[in-house]
Amino acid sequence: MNANFVDTRIPDVGKPRVIVVGGGFGGLELVKALRSVDVQVVLFDKNNHHTFQPLLYQVATSGLETTSIVYPFRKKFGKQRNFYFRLGEVLSVNTQEKYVQTSVGALHYDYLVLATGTITNFHGMQDIAKHSFSLKTIQDAVALRNRIIKNFELALLAPDDETRNAYMDYIIVGGGPTGVEIAGALAELKNRIFPKDYPELDLLEMDIHVVESGDRLLGVMSDEAGKKSQEFLEKMGVKIHIKNRITAYNGEEATFLDGTKMRTKTLIWAAGVTAKPLDGLPKESIVRGNRLKVNPFLQVEGFEDIFAIGDIGAVITTETPNGHPQLAPPAMQQANILAKNIKNILAHKPLKAFHYKDKGSMATVGRNRAVVDMGKFKFQGFFAWFVWMFVHLMSIVGFKNRFLVLMSWMWSYFSYDRSNRLIIGNLGQEDLPEPPKEKEKEA
Repeated sequence: MNANFVDTRIPDVGKPRVIVVGGGFGGLELVKALRSVDVQVVLFDKNNHHTFQPLLYQVATSGLETTSIVYPFRKKFGKQRNFYFRLGEVLSVNTQEKYVQTSVGALHYDYLVLATGTITNFHGMQDIAKHSFSLKTIQDAVALRNRIIKNFELALLAPDDETRNAYMDYIIVGGGPTGVEIAGALAELKNRIFPKDYPELDLLEMDIHVVESGDRLLGVMSDEAGKKSQEFLEKMGVKIHIKNRITAYNGEEATFLDGTKMRTKTLIWAAGVTAKPLDGLPKESIVRGNRLKVNPFLQVEGFEDIFAIGDIGAVITTETPNGHPQLAPPAMQQANILAKNIKNILAHKPLKAFHYKDKGSMATVGRNRAVVDMGKFKFQGFFAWFVWMFVHLMSIVGFKNRFLVLMSWMWSYFSYDRSNRLIIGNLGQEDLPEPPKEKEKEA
């Protein structure tokens, strides 16, 4: 093995080594499921914590503290004796010699599990990638929160109405769950919070736009959910643009498909994701969305010792020609069946095929409003919102985090307030709008 980096210092304990790349929902569940299997489990991740991504939008809109939705890997698995963690990025894989190259060293594997999730897909539009905000990491959420609060501080200093409106207007690209949820949260800030914080501003000037290229919102859910979510948002003052898209954005002005232009200082991109396979894997294994084609046993095509689960893996069948939904439930179910299969491999037993049990989809659209699809049962409104809260609360890692989230939700619900309206970092001179030019004195 030719290691080009420093030694990772993972000891060789004489047991089969399972390297897990990525500590998202799939990776976290797999590590947990392997706790009683006679293997050495090594987790690599660029962060030292798991992030509960479904609630990132609440951090971005001041509803939750960052610490409420992150949980350290070492705390989660501190008592798991077969677990090792290294903070680093896996860069490539050598499938012949069976080792991965990482930013902190090279390490041999017996079994490699890719659970790296996805990254934001800007569809090749570099100007949008440079100037827009995405929402995939806790850093993204803090950056967006900074921008939202900072916008209103700067709007007070704006030299003219057009500039002030640009600070107060938002465009959200993508009408999926993320786009719908952040639109609802921004509308609540507009209707309930900012009027108290910024009495000098006319909040009627704050416009929230959702741009969706498809036929309706929430295309991954039922027609009822899509129609009801649009109805909820429009009642909250959100403007919906169906069958339209943004083609360019320079940080000041967005261009629509039909050539219409709209000024805004903040464009939030929630219009799709793409996977990022490791270097060293054959192109024949990569399918639509840069996902890795896997068989029903979750083995990457062409390999018996490399697996892919969650968003990056695609079980291609006649029923799922594009793979399963890129959501937490499929990733977690795949992790559990894969743990059993690794155990079966070691015991020379037949492998079990993965069959996804769809337990439904849901999205919230602000206070007392949500949409839920659970098989034949589809419901919206307050009860759906309660179900959404319960499911998400129970899915958060760590009792303390669940308690913090519950307390924050209760405080917000009864006080109509959000206490985390913080700008982390200084308001730099470069952020300040230019002062109005003095009018020339009349001769």
